[in-house]
Amino acid sequence: MNKIADSELILNPDGSVYHLNLKPENIAQTIIFVGDQNRVPKITKHFDSIEFETQKREFRTITGIYKGIRMSVISTGIGPDNIDIVMNELDALVNIDLETKTIKKEHTQLNIVRIGTSGSLQKEIPVDSFVLAKYGLGFDGMLLSYDCDQVLEADFEDAFIKHTNWSERKSRPYIVKNSEFLEKKLLSDKIFSGITATAGGFYGPQGRVLRLAIQDPKLNSKIDNFEYKGVKITNLEMETSAIYGLSKLLGHNACSMNAIIANRANGTFSENPYKPIEELIIYTLDKLSS
Repeated sequence: MNKIADSELILNPDGSVYHLNLKPENIAQTIIFVGDQNRVPKITKHFDSIEFETQKREFRTITGIYKGIRMSVISTGIGPDNIDIVMNELDALVNIDLETKTIKKEHTQLNIVRIGTSGSLQKEIPVDSFVLAKYGLGFDGMLLSYDCDQVLEADFEDAFIKHTNWSERKSRPYIVKNSEFLEKKLLSDKIFSGITATAGGFYGPQGRVLRLAIQDPKLNSKIDNFEYKGVKITNLEMETSAIYGLSKLLGHNACSMNAIIANRANGTFSENPYKPIEELIIYTLDKLSS
């Protein structure tokens, strides 16, 4: 088999993958992503036991047991560029022999769930509720660096581009569906679902104006009222579409869960934003272990 060049798959002197500082035995097949490194112990405090912990840069990992299920919690930092690092290095840990740097014959599938916070774009999705992303809609362009047509929803994308009169100078929006396996495991009557949009930045890319004018001042309102086959865009954040796209390409399951702490449509904010986050953590852990 062809060996992957040292410059393409970089390892630390101890044999761990370069950015995550992890070896294959350090991670579980069930993985929870969070953005903030300080949220990792807020999840793992519920574990029955902890077996491993490490951190390099913003990437913090704790692996342990929750109700008999081995899980890893990993902080990704902010944005699709970090997701590119995390997803590729996690896949390398399970599907590439790091000693020979050759692809393993037998594929290992990871189950990845993102737990995040977000603002709702729809009046009917109130603060303190939970949203499951049925689709990830990416504005960032990261996934388009890969041969990815086979995982995209082209007709869906075309409808969004037409609806928003999307600028040709921007990356083409891409849409990827979640893992139906994880959706069935996580969905309940407590959960709203729809399209989670992923921006490549926090200010201009999400329509915020400080000192710089943005390309399309009406884009946010176009996003809010877009609907395709009865599905609306529920919220806007910075990771989901990249997780969905790379997971599909690499053969992993992924699903994104968000605690809604603000509602942009009616201008409300949670009176206690820590409460829905904690409730979503417990909800997700219990669903993954059932």
